[in-house]
Amino acid sequence: MKITERNTFEERIELIQKTVAPFAERAIKHDEHALFPHENFQDLKAIGYPSLTVPKEYGGLGISLYEMLKFQETIAKSDGSTALSIGWHMGIMKHLGENHIWPKDKYRTVAEDVVQTGALLNTAASEPATGSPTRGGKPETFARETDNGWLINGRKTFTTLSPALDYFIVSASIEDKNEVGNFLVKRERTGVRVEETWDSIAMRATGSHDLVLENVHVDRDDLVEKLTPGRKKAAGWLLHIPACYLGIAGAAQEYAVRFAKEYSPNSIEGTISDLPNVKQKIGEMELVLLESKHFLYSVAKKWDENNEEIRQTMGPELGAAKLSVVNNALKVVDLAMRIVGARSLSGKNPLQRYYRDVRAGLHNPPMDDMTIMQLADKSIGEHR
Repeated sequence: MKITERNTFEERIELIQKTVAPFAERAIKHDEHALFPHENFQDLKAIGYPSLTVPKEYGGLGISLYEMLKFQETIAKSDGSTALSIGWHMGIMKHLGENHIWPKDKYRTVAEDVVQTGALLNTAASEPATGSPTRGGKPETFARETDNGWLINGRKTFTTLSPALDYFIVSASIEDKNEVGNFLVKRERTGVRVEETWDSIAMRATGSHDLVLENVHVDRDDLVEKLTPGRKKAAGWLLHIPACYLGIAGAAQEYAVRFAKEYSPNSIEGTISDLPNVKQKIGEMELVLLESKHFLYSVAKKWDENNEEIRQTMGPELGAAKLSVVNNALKVVDLAMRIVGARSLSGKNPLQRYYRDVRAGLHNPPMDDMTIMQLADKSIGEHR
């Protein structure tokens, strides 16, 4: 049964849990060999997962931000790389559909492809010279207007999900104009090439390779958005990022607690879960995870329950939730490894993968320093 045919949140999350259960075992191989988990995405497509955030008018379910984050956390408990990768698609489809950013017919075409075939899309915005697009660097990928469309040349880095993408949303500077636009580029366009450059020790299975565009012709209406410089609008969908790292932290907690309940060295009676120093760490993990869940999901509910005017005041809260949850995830994995001890550093132990993967969260947007400055500005403004 397709997930879109499940009537309640509980039924949908039950199907997701069942679907992603094999991902945890596969993650060992994918991480060790830096392989993209194609079979995981086939399984997600088989239940119609990519269509959940597509608005109902286009055939999706238009699920809430809260529900999307719960699903993303569930996937991440089994495999962080898969969750982070699909999270970009889920969030972007939700953002575009709710805010009517693209011409309606263009979005409808893509949305129907997502619903009918499980097509996937993501942005390609980072570049070697500009770094993170959140820092405001102007793209060195260029689009030149032609008689019948656009000609695009450039290279994009960190293009997550690239081995499976059907659509790339490419940011490019428009030649002879002081403008930047987002262009919709189909994978099958001549001149589109993915160069396998991803060699990170974290999130090794995200396929975040370079996208190379060499004289790529796109149609005139593939310029789907003109980008305006300055502060970005608040974007609740980006909370898929901390939801992912919360899921990884939850997996680390489960492993460590299970280990503590089963491990019984001959120097003690019972298991190490009875030792005060181990119970202290277990309690600290639980406290940190409770804090993270309440923070993340209360912000998500506030987003869901308010209008656009209120949402656009939530930038500091969204950034704070990401900063807090990701840094708490680091704490949880560290505590889990202290409980398990030296065994946690074994190549066969999942904790060493969780440790590497949660570090990646520090480099996903928004960056901690930008969030702290935003919070400082908020505080100064409120206490004049």
